[in-house]
Amino acid sequence: MANFYSEEPKHLLAVDCVIFGFDREQLKLLLVKRVRPPEKDQWSLMGDFLQDNENLEFAAQRILTKWTGLEHVFLEQFHNFSDINRDPGERVLSVAFYALIKIEDSDKELTKRYGAEWIDIDKIPKLIFDHAQMVEMALEIIKHKSRFEPLGFELLPEKFTIPQLQKLYEAIFQQKLDSANFRKKILSMKVLKKLNEKEKGVSKRGAFYFQFDQGKYKKLHESGLLFEI
Repeated sequence: MANFYSEEPKHLLAVDCVIFGFDREQLKLLLVKRVRPPEKDQWSLMGDFLQDNENLEFAAQRILTKWTGLEHVFLEQFHNFSDINRDPGERVLSVAFYALIKIEDSDKELTKRYGAEWIDIDKIPKLIFDHAQMVEMALEIIKHKSRFEPLGFELLPEKFTIPQLQKLYEAIFQQKLDSANFRKKILSMKVLKKLNEKEKGVSKRGAFYFQFDQGKYKKLHESGLLFEI
């Protein structure tokens, strides 16, 4: 391959992933302590440098699979970070993605082997470089999109109760929601399929399980349905 740009400046390109999960109680972020300088042993997002044989999406999926064992989950690019001094080791540009995964589906032994930890979103420690800015920006995007798209269902197991769904949205919005109003609103959209099965061991009556009906949502969306929490 001819090198037409040999005299142009060269920079490193990194891909960083903000990986969110939900444990039915708290919204969590997957973090790891960095294994090399600069900022060795400090908390970091999952990331790596773009390889010669990769595009950005492939690199992001590689990173996600490495740390969680998962493929085919919600993964979206959201911003490029290019401050000149963002990485004290070298001039590094970073393309950031955020992922929404079901924690129970992830390979917990794999995550543990790499020394990664799921940390509550309200207990995030100090992060390296501009990773805190990445997390903050990704959270704001999720908050906004979750109001108008069924994004939150990417974090839930296949079957869930209405109280569990409400806890998820409270974790995303970081505020309490009125239970009666939430239930009425979410059921009025008619995108949930009620199952003939109840959650056990939580209350005497138990709460029915539901599933998100992706096919029905798609049809209603095409007909002009506005999903809004």
